[in-house]
Amino acid sequence: MNGRQSGRPTLEEVAARAGVGRGTVSRVINGSPRVSEQTRTAVAQAVAELGYVPNQAARALAGSRTDAIALVIPEVEARLFAEPYFLDLIRGVSAELADADKQLLLTLIRSEQERQRFEQYLAAQRVDGVLLASVHGDDPLPERVRELGLPVVMNGRRSEAEPVPYVDSDNIGAGRAAVAHLVARGRGRIATVTGPLDMYVARARLGGYRAGLTEAGLTPDEALVSAGDFTEEGGRRAMRLLLDRSPDLDAVFAASDVMAAGARAALREAGRRVPDDVALVGVDDSPVARLMDPPLTSVRQPIEEMGRTMARMLIQEIQGDGEAPAEPRRQVLPTELIARKSC
Repeated sequence: MNGRQSGRPTLEEVAARAGVGRGTVSRVINGSPRVSEQTRTAVAQAVAELGYVPNQAARALAGSRTDAIALVIPEVEARLFAEPYFLDLIRGVSAELADADKQLLLTLIRSEQERQRFEQYLAAQRVDGVLLASVHGDDPLPERVRELGLPVVMNGRRSEAEPVPYVDSDNIGAGRAAVAHLVARGRGRIATVTGPLDMYVARARLGGYRAGLTEAGLTPDEALVSAGDFTEEGGRRAMRLLLDRSPDLDAVFAASDVMAAGARAALREAGRRVPDDVALVGVDDSPVARLMDPPLTSVRQPIEEMGRTMARMLIQEIQGDGEAPAEPRRQVLPTELIARKSC
């Protein structure tokens, strides 16, 4: 036996011997079908070589179902309840889980301490899987959830090469559609207020904006790009900066309706009329867009359907439908521009 000199071999030692993650070992031991035969064989060999004996109580707990799903949003309450996006996403997730007789556990993570507490909660096997929303590019939580042996599906992605299953909308197409609409309305100095650029969604919409300009024969100008943070105040600040740098701009693509509301306020402060002086387009087609004065042209993304699709995908992962796929499951839903009076 090649285990430790004192005490029983650990799950971590089996994982190291097999060359896989701790969560993979847990899935093999608990009979999950979401593991390839090659991986299953490597883990079985490591178990035999080390003489690993699973804790039966832990196995019984891991093998049971809680019928609970965690939806994790690493944001403060103020942003959660101020943005219609999150409310629509929660509505979609909740509806799909209710149809499947699953319980929704909504979790906000606002600090490193709360993150560690949540990881301990997951390690205790109190949920069957995790849905993640609003994940920034450097967030290690998706990998940490998988290391704990739990299925996870993300709303959006952290990069083009996202290794974790996700459901997203066509954010590049959203930017292109917004610019094409503004160009068709005769606008030529088109600015953009982006989201935080450590998030793929913001980079993708910015990429779509730039592609739209190029397709229209316009030269992208970095003086017409200002970073926001998906909040109304962030949109207001970014718009003020754009007006200082490029007072001749005649259109703005804001990467969210909430930021568009902030941009409109800054335009009014500067005496600019929408759409007479500056045309305005947002993203989400939220109640904010419909209630603005004038009503906001916006690129609709199917937020509630994204929530439903995420939950459905996660339930499939939990139930197991054969061997783990070679590539992570991913789905990108289409967007649609809804024209109103802001341009």
